[in-house]
Amino acid sequence: MNTPALPPIPEKEDIALLDAFEGLDLPDIVMVTTAEEAERAAVAMLAAGIVGFDTESKPTFAKNEVNTGPHVVQFSTLDTAWLFQLHRTECNATLAELIASRALTKVGFGLSTDLTLIRNKLGVEPQAVFDIDNEFRRKGYRKSVGVKSAVALVFNRRFLKSRKATTSNWANKQLTEAQMRYAANDAYASICVYDALETRRRPSEG
Repeated sequence: MNTPALPPIPEKEDIALLDAFEGLDLPDIVMVTTAEEAERAAVAMLAAGIVGFDTESKPTFAKNEVNTGPHVVQFSTLDTAWLFQLHRTECNATLAELIASRALTKVGFGLSTDLTLIRNKLGVEPQAVFDIDNEFRRKGYRKSVGVKSAVALVFNRRFLKSRKATTSNWANKQLTEAQMRYAANDAYASICVYDALETRRRPSEG
């Protein structure tokens, strides 16, 4: 039996023509600011068992500048995202527990740098982390598949990533609404792609 051909990874020009991927908006994004809020977030995430996961760091521009990130760590289920700012140190113990928890699967794209920064900053070993790019490699894709390509492949949608937000100062004490949406939807897109791939992989019932 012939294996069906893999759909090619879309080119940037083709992705630009697609309808936008609909992400989470501010009512669905929780900025975690207290130890109590961190605990509530942990309870909700552990109940879900699996979350999209990513981090943001203040960009470095000078040649020898040291990356002091991550400054934001974000998690998302299919309906809610939580943003942890690491300058809010009262939340960091719960954040570290979530990252080190084997009971919470954390899925995302291209996470190796994020995990190194987390180890250095929080002193924990991340557990139960799954890079979705590995799932695309398992399917036969030889090139790395990032979140933009994955959203185009899986949903036929264009994932919006603002360069202005990417290069903004993630170490700011107060994130802008644009930063909040950007960070949340990085994690949200990951859980959406992972969920869709898992759903397709399961044999249909009945």
